[in-house]
Amino acid sequence: MVRQQWFPTVAGYLLDVLVGEALLRPHPVALAGTALQRWEERCYGDSSAAGVVYVLGGLALAESASRAAPSLAGATYVTVAHTMLLKEARSVAKMLAAGDIPGARSRVRSLVGRDTGSLGEEELARAVIESVAENTVDAVVAPLWWAGLAGTRGAFYYRMINTMDSQVGYRNARYKAFGAAAARLDDGANYLPARFAALLLLLLRPRRAVDVLRAIRRDAPAHPSPNAGIIEAGFAGALGVTLGGENLYGGLIERRGVLGDGPAPRAGDIEAACRLSRALGVAALASLALARAMVSRGRTRR
Repeated sequence: MVRQQWFPTVAGYLLDVLVGEALLRPHPVALAGTALQRWEERCYGDSSAAGVVYVLGGLALAESASRAAPSLAGATYVTVAHTMLLKEARSVAKMLAAGDIPGARSRVRSLVGRDTGSLGEEELARAVIESVAENTVDAVVAPLWWAGLAGTRGAFYYRMINTMDSQVGYRNARYKAFGAAAARLDDGANYLPARFAALLLLLLRPRRAVDVLRAIRRDAPAHPSPNAGIIEAGFAGALGVTLGGENLYGGLIERRGVLGDGPAPRAGDIEAACRLSRALGVAALASLALARAMVSRGRTRR
């Protein structure tokens, strides 16, 4: 079972590390997003019941994908997006270092949904680091978790759940009711991976473990997301910066609380966040594989 589950998962992650998304043209997740948009047009209604229908359609699409492409290595490669995440973050960092604030405002839109037109260097750096932190769970740890524990179906189902949330899981007038089911399902799918990632932060940054733990316990509850708040607060503590605050979405202010202690992040802190993210991804893969091996060995001895 270890060979069947974890060797392909490791292979899929290594493929992402080596070539990024170069082999995915067009990207299957983008195609799934397009299919979900069309499904939304057919089933949308300003009610939670319509949202449940939307979710069921998305899950059916994930089931079809898992049957059409049963390779676990391939599913892991498709659903993990670590290299692209870090590439985009570093691109913004380079623009900030060069003083290209307008270019950074435009480029950061590939990472965040907030309004970026008036952001300065510190706010842009904060946006990038928060995206790196949140997506280290959404695009790395959680896909590895579900691929390793539930195989190809786990990988595809998780990615579809996360994609549905990214498309309709908003609290605005259109999606507050319709997107509730997708948002809650995503919260559930990320609940354990987010806390597992936070635990790994403590192990990866032992000298800052007190700061990480304090930021998570004190500050994460103020964040509107029960999972993103934990990992963003953890990154703030590990990096020694302050994240959180107010974000603007379509002219509406969302308050995320203040996360961590220390100065506001600058362009140079983005690279530190990227290195921490990569270490966290590798640690997650290694520790999950080891845990699975130990469980399987114990069952064999019985």
